[in-house]
Amino acid sequence: MVRNPTFLAERELMERGFRAIAGVDEAGTGALAGPVVAAAVIFPLDSRIGKVRDSKLLAEGAREDLYDMVIERAAAHAVGIVSVVEIEGMGLRRATLLAMRRAVESIASVDYVLVDAWTIPGLATPQHGIIHGDRLVKSIAAASIVAKVTRDRLMRELSQAYPAYGFDIHKGYATAEHRCAIQRHGPCPAHRLSYKTFHPPIT
Repeated sequence: MVRNPTFLAERELMERGFRAIAGVDEAGTGALAGPVVAAAVIFPLDSRIGKVRDSKLLAEGAREDLYDMVIERAAAHAVGIVSVVEIEGMGLRRATLLAMRRAVESIASVDYVLVDAWTIPGLATPQHGIIHGDRLVKSIAAASIVAKVTRDRLMRELSQAYPAYGFDIHKGYATAEHRCAIQRHGPCPAHRLSYKTFHPPIT
């Protein structure tokens, strides 16, 4: 049974004197196409949105509804986006961490950062990476929703530019339909061409 995320981590930090505590998560690291998007959310303890949880556990419609509620009730929020060109230039890990740093640094004042799984190099703010943080920590779960919905909307825009690939359906992930479209049409500029998917094995 999957338990709902709580404010336990945030409350413990508040007892230590921290006030502006941002949860951070990303979306898109596992995709073959499109950007990596991270979100940082300072989520009040009295937000009263019991349905907030890891975005991967929510249906698309539920994520969209919760996104609006999170944005409305967050004390602060921001997103960081790293483009396909940047991903190709620096690699996925560095790109993901850069997206997270951009999100955090876009909020004017953050006392402490709670990150899903990672720690962010070069960040001046104190931080802690929590394994499965998006399932355990409420502010990280809120960030996961903001990151996922933001990226999904960007992928729908890319689908308008490159309709042959179905980005609006699979959001750039390696589904059978997506792989078939790549085989049929070849890659487009939205694809991460450095990935092994686009390089046939040497025989």
